[in-house]
Amino acid sequence: MFSKACEYGLKASIYIATSSYDDHRVSLKEIAKEIDSPEAFTAKILQDLVRHKIIKSVKGAYGGFEIPKKDIAATKLSQIVKAIDGDSIYKGCGLGLHVCDEHLPCPVHDQFKSIRTQLKDMLESTNLEQLALDVKSGASFLKL
Repeated sequence: MFSKACEYGLKASIYIATSSYDDHRVSLKEIAKEIDSPEAFTAKILQDLVRHKIIKSVKGAYGGFEIPKKDIAATKLSQIVKAIDGDSIYKGCGLGLHVCDEHLPCPVHDQFKSIRTQLKDMLESTNLEQLALDVKSGASFLKL
């Protein structure tokens, strides 16, 4: 459903938020290892997230990536998805057809429309704080 870049962006954001709660900045190398992503690809994704002001990059000996604690609860998953994949996830055809709408629907148009609406609602109502705290408590995992 999401692009690979978006999947990595979501996982990286959750990992950075989790570390930020402990006042710990994380390096590119650490993030790439934790989310099991190639470093160069992770760097490009993190640049997009920095450019969209979702994460913060700090240069220098004690640098790395972080999210200010005050911003973790305010950051919705929809912001991360939009920064990386745009809004195409809310518009695309369930079968990948180039033309699919109310007038020329694909065979799964109505069912997929409902799923897209639910997905949008979930992404807009879920924030990084909820997910980071679940990871910190052990209730959910980024990797096994």
